Amino acid sequence: MFEFLFEIVIEILIQLFFEALVELGLQSMAEPFRRPPNPWLAALGYGLLGLIAGGISLWLFPTYLVGGETLRIVNLVLTPVAVGLLMCLMGAWRAHRGQPVLRIDRFAYGYLFALALALTRFAFAD
Repeated sequence: MFEFLFEIVIEILIQLFFEALVELGLQSMAEPFRRPPNPWLAALGYGLLGLIAGGISLWLFPTYLVGGETLRIVNLVLTPVAVGLLMCLMGAWRAHRGQPVLRIDRFAYGYLFALALALTRFAFAD
């Protein structure tokens, strides 16, 4: 049981790490593009970025970190929700500090990014 919890924490940390990298890059590019983009195009962009991050994570960690098909499915469902909630909390923290809040700092976009990453790992990890 402890091993499963450790593996879930590692999966969450991997996805959170990639989301933080994306957010860092987006924060640096956000200033010139102040007008809000189309939310559907933004969702598509975050989905594509999640797929790319999933591919990069497969290069770094080619094996699946959670053993067993059932646990992989549970991980596929729970990890994106946890990462989406963490991104939502990060957005609230940023707003409280007066910093700009990007779309990925909201639950839906954070969840979408993490889901695309998790689906890529689910489909292609060894």
